[in-house]
Amino acid sequence: MDHLAIVIACVGLIGIGAQWIAWRTGLPAIALMLVAGLVAGPITGMIRPAEDFGHLLEPAVSLAVAVILFEGGLSLNLRELRHAEGAVHRLVLIGVPVGWVLGALACYYVAGLVWPVAILFAGILVVTGPTVVLPLLRQSSIAARPRAILKWEAIVNDPIGALCAVVTYEILRQAGSGATVWQGTVSLLIAAAVAGLIGYGVARALGWALPRGHVPEYLKAPVMLVAVIGTFVGSNAIQQETGLLAVTVMGIALANMNLASLRDFLAFKENMTIILVSGVFVLLSASLDLAVLRQFEWRFGLFLAALLFVVRPATVFVSLAFSRIPWRERLFIGWIAPRGIVAVAISGLFALRLDELGYGDGGTLVALSFAVVAATIVAHGFSIGTAARLLGITAPGGNGLLVVGATRWSLGLARALRSLGVGVTVADTSWQRLAPAREEAIPSYHGEILAEATEEGLDLQQFGVLAATTENEAYNALVCNEFAPELGRDNVYQLGDAAGDDPRRLPAALRGRTMFRSGLGVEDVAAREEAGWTFAALAVDDPATYAATVDALPDDGGPLLLLRRNGSLRFFSHASDPTPVAGETVLVYAPRDRLNGPSWQVIEPAEIPRSHQEVSA
Repeated sequence: MDHLAIVIACVGLIGIGAQWIAWRTGLPAIALMLVAGLVAGPITGMIRPAEDFGHLLEPAVSLAVAVILFEGGLSLNLRELRHAEGAVHRLVLIGVPVGWVLGALACYYVAGLVWPVAILFAGILVVTGPTVVLPLLRQSSIAARPRAILKWEAIVNDPIGALCAVVTYEILRQAGSGATVWQGTVSLLIAAAVAGLIGYGVARALGWALPRGHVPEYLKAPVMLVAVIGTFVGSNAIQQETGLLAVTVMGIALANMNLASLRDFLAFKENMTIILVSGVFVLLSASLDLAVLRQFEWRFGLFLAALLFVVRPATVFVSLAFSRIPWRERLFIGWIAPRGIVAVAISGLFALRLDELGYGDGGTLVALSFAVVAATIVAHGFSIGTAARLLGITAPGGNGLLVVGATRWSLGLARALRSLGVGVTVADTSWQRLAPAREEAIPSYHGEILAEATEEGLDLQQFGVLAATTENEAYNALVCNEFAPELGRDNVYQLGDAAGDDPRRLPAALRGRTMFRSGLGVEDVAAREEAGWTFAALAVDDPATYAATVDALPDDGGPLLLLRRNGSLRFFSHASDPTPVAGETVLVYAPRDRLNGPSWQVIEPAEIPRSHQEVSA
């Protein structure tokens, strides 16, 4: 038991450590987890999953995959399908059969598998998988439509690929027992329909119970998790491998019921999914036997090339033919198709079953499936950003600033950042307050930033930092708390003093980071605007000279934000005091008469003709 506890701790450290290194370096997390698992498993022998976990390994991996698919289903809002232009339906209804047929041909003629095994393995390969696609999308700046298409395809096709393999296996088994193929296929389709109904029924039951107070707040997340596990196991009891379909349907159904209770569960399920993805991926890669790799033949390399450069692109081009998806996005989607946990887990499961049926090629599925996973992860993980840039489908910015609240001061901030080449958008519920932004061609968004419809009218991926500057401090705090999980607590800021003993002040834990070291509030900056304060940029050449220059400014203003060389923004606040280096730019807010000298670039209001006005959203 002590050894098993050490193994579990090592798996967690390796998986989360790989995720952290990926965050720090920008490398694909899935590639690092794959390498880490190989080093910890077959290379060093530190982790031997089959020996350490025994019979618990397969059910543990299956339950983890079920929770991952449920979490993916919870992120599938049907409104996203509007961005997909019907591509998801085509990739499911047309792409799965076409990919299955082309994959079977490649398995038989290129990899040399016998027809039954080739057909089964090709069914598994129609999946892309959220365990690998979602981390790639999280680390990449991809335009909204191809991002939505890849995410939906990965989550929806995952259980479909498992069902394709089950259908093939059951047909082979039924043929060996004398039953007709038609009987086996019909029974599987009925079981799949029942699984979908089970998942939808459980979702409806939760959707009825949670809002009515039948489950206390502290039990909502545990009840949801137990419901997922129970749905998965119950559906599998009816027909093996239909549990993945049931939990996927359950997640999608819950995601589209507009339940306020789900908001309390989202952070929990996201954290759990990251842990499960890390752990399961490390375990599966550590399970690979080096002796199995010796079965890898030269023709398997040709098969991988055919899969990457023929099967996947042809599947996407046929599926999206005559659609409204631009050809650049079709090329991108046709290239990005990494395989992950489900492909490996199902291949390992059916390899044993095929051997029992007398098909000798079943043993090669393990080596071939890991080769497919490794090849697609490396090829797509390291090329997704480059491919998106070459095809011109990257999301705009990623380091931009979203300013919530159109005031005289915030519009001056937006004007200053625009002059420095920083992408900035001003959002407000008042069309009249946004008029100056439109007159100066500053991108604006007219609407409630907290509304669900905002995601459809405003691409939030372009922003790395948020500044809430409305006249209502409590509303600013609410906006910061809403966007903190997505942007990060260190990237949401608001006006107002976070210090002091005034009981009417909001606690610092409920607010965003305070802008300015002195914590100027809304009334403070309004008074300084009337007094003639303005924004100015200071290019940092020598940190010592910069410090002396800034120290001469008033204590209640001074440095506001730092523009780093990589384009990212960092505000000066009571909790954060970034240190500029040569080549970076500091934006300050100070009286105009204190900004004399050649070092300062004072930002003046731009005079833009009305013919050049830009009205957004």
